[in-house]
Amino acid sequence: MPWNMKDYPESLKNFDPLVKKKAIDIANALLAQGYSDQKAIPIATEQAKKWHEHASKEEKAEFRAAPDPKKSDRHGT
Repeated sequence: MPWNMKDYPESLKNFDPLVKKKAIDIANALLAQGYSDQKAIPIATEQAKKWHEHASKEEKAEFRAAPDPKKSDRHGT
C-alpha cells in the first residue's frame, strides 16, 4: 500500500517530518519495485535516517520544498 504524509505506517508517527517524508518517498519507490510493505518500511526508515544524517542543508531544503509524496505518485491508485 503506498503512503502519503497523512496516511503512513504507524512506525513513522514520531519521526521528524523531513525524515518521515523521505521514508515515505523511499518506501513508495520500493513498493513500486515489488517490495512488500513488511520489507519496504524498515529499509526506507533506515535509508531516510542515513540520508538525514548526511544530507547537506541545501539538500534538506530542496527536499522539504518538494511536493509531498502522494499515494498515486508511483502507483496508479
